Amino acid sequence: MAAGLLPAGGVAALVQWWGENSGRYADGTPGAHAVRYAPGRWAQVTPWPALPALGSAGGDARVSRAEVALAVADALRRDAFTEALVATYVWGKGKRGSPAGSGPATLHKILAADGLEAVLAGAVTALREHGSRHAYEAMHRQIPGLGPSFFTKFLYFAGQAVRPAQGPRPLILDRVLSLRLRSLAVVAGRESGHDPDGTVAAWVWADWDWSAHRYEVYLSFMQAASRQLTATSGWPAEAAPDLLECAMFTTRWDTALPR
Repeated sequence: MAAGLLPAGGVAALVQWWGENSGRYADGTPGAHAVRYAPGRWAQVTPWPALPALGSAGGDARVSRAEVALAVADALRRDAFTEALVATYVWGKGKRGSPAGSGPATLHKILAADGLEAVLAGAVTALREHGSRHAYEAMHRQIPGLGPSFFTKFLYFAGQAVRPAQGPRPLILDRVLSLRLRSLAVVAGRESGHDPDGTVAAWVWADWDWSAHRYEVYLSFMQAASRQLTATSGWPAEAAPDLLECAMFTTRWDTALPR
């Protein structure tokens, strides 16, 4: 994967995605990427961040990455780390979950965990003083119920406000992204002969609980693949890796890969 990066079929599919979405992301960032959520389902969650439609009695609201980034930046300026986590968790969960409220119920348990504020503060400090891998390590397996799929969302948005001391900014890594990376690893393993049946790819890009090393590999790959795309006609020249992350998340681009 490190040598081959995105195969031709994947590049073509991603360029097609950009052609279909360039109006939505005209500034070359995924800031307009929005999710729907039901504010009423989260009404009992505190502390509540500056998200749209707080306390709405009914109906849905839309919240974008740009709006979450503003809410997180505001919270971090006040050292309100838990508030920042709530913003990223609600955006990440959206309307997923059972009608009984599995999203809010899980979040309540996370917020009640001992030492949560210290863990979040430590991760932001690690990001500022060391970098994304250290920030990941500071959160990995620290809070029950808060796994990488959601704490990397916290790190991603924190990284929009806090520049890492070195290395790339954090990116979201969840089950969807890991499946996309697995599909690339399957192709690379088959073509190289090192993993003809995809067994290693399935182990390396498992569905959850990735190591800090694996997260660092992911960031490195996304940086290189983004550079590959910006050198390609049809992809925005100034796009950051989070646009690629958004594209990989929102489209089944991997169906264009060789089977």
